[in-house]
Amino acid sequence: MEAELIPQGLQRTSFRNFCLWQLPWLALLTFGGLGALLCLGLGLNQTAMNDYFAFGVWIVFDLSVIALGAGAFFTGFLTYIVGKKELKSIINLAVIIGFICYSGAIAMLGVDIGQPLRGWFIFWHANVHSMLTEVSFCITCYLMVLTIEFLPNILEQRQLNKVPEFHFFAHNLHEIMFLFAAAGTFLSFFHQGSLGGMFGVLYARPFAARAMFSIWPTTFPLFILSAIASGPCFTLIIVWLLEKIGRKKLVKTEAKQLLAKIAGILLAVYVAAKLVDTYFWVTGPASDAGFNLGDFYRAGPYGAWTLFLELGFLGVVPAVLLNIPAVRKAEGALILACFLNCAGIVMNRFVMTVVTLAIPVMPFEKFLGYLPTWQEWAIALAIIGYGGLVISLAYRYLPVFPHERELNG
Repeated sequence: MEAELIPQGLQRTSFRNFCLWQLPWLALLTFGGLGALLCLGLGLNQTAMNDYFAFGVWIVFDLSVIALGAGAFFTGFLTYIVGKKELKSIINLAVIIGFICYSGAIAMLGVDIGQPLRGWFIFWHANVHSMLTEVSFCITCYLMVLTIEFLPNILEQRQLNKVPEFHFFAHNLHEIMFLFAAAGTFLSFFHQGSLGGMFGVLYARPFAARAMFSIWPTTFPLFILSAIASGPCFTLIIVWLLEKIGRKKLVKTEAKQLLAKIAGILLAVYVAAKLVDTYFWVTGPASDAGFNLGDFYRAGPYGAWTLFLELGFLGVVPAVLLNIPAVRKAEGALILACFLNCAGIVMNRFVMTVVTLAIPVMPFEKFLGYLPTWQEWAIALAIIGYGGLVISLAYRYLPVFPHERELNG
């Protein structure tokens, strides 16, 4: 019976091995569930957050997975709006990754707000002057879009697809998928930008405050650029892991090469813009507030190494590598460049979230450091367990890769 659930003509490991494979993901989810119960039951005193660090590791993870999940909307935009049909080989996986990232981020935010049962206050009592209100609306709506985009793949499961109504519904959803791709692009464009714009208007924090780009701070377009540059690379990393673990070719080479090339161009634009932005920040908002560059790195745990790590090793290096055709054609070098790219975006979110709050703005304050509690780590790592579980189930039981049979025939 279990074999009849696997897509026809495809080979999968035994059910016993599959169950053993799921154990570490279930362990991470259980560990995260324990941390969540403690935080929800006893309060946020279970965390290291305080009056200085209102944002902790949860927000770093939250911003990171939202950026890495941008491969869903950007790949959908390229596939259905721009017309890059070769990406249909990978679009299903990109949507699943986006669904995991956004649903996981919202679940983590449910713990972060302390009283998730009052989460609807965000929408009913909206603070129209806050960028986070727009972010909340867009993220929630985009998760609905991702659910709709994921739905046809579920309904095409071998047994469900035998139901005429499900087959008809899934087919018609495919026909209008370009509408949801357009809606997802619109929603993602604004919430990715507003997440960055929020930091850019923190004028009481000279480390984060940025000059205007039209009516937005420069962090607005930078967050968008970084997301669409890293999201496709994260999708390529997941494809590579699945191919290595399953010992099969799942996605056509031209789809991988196209995504890598586009990601490389976008990352180069982002890194160049980020370097220019850093220069004008130092000579503009920071200087106007009475600071020079050295003041932000002269003490504390977050020294100048964070700047060189983010912009140099995790910025310039992958941007150069991804724009070399020979690197893109060499699998190992390509995955290394993708990994550096994704790590750089995570580092950027860490710097904007934690380092921004760690640097003093008053003469009597000290440089601070943030060390998360195990409860915070547990809840953050639960997203990895959740993602591993969903991707494993989707790979085993859903027709995620339309060219798998052709590539391994």
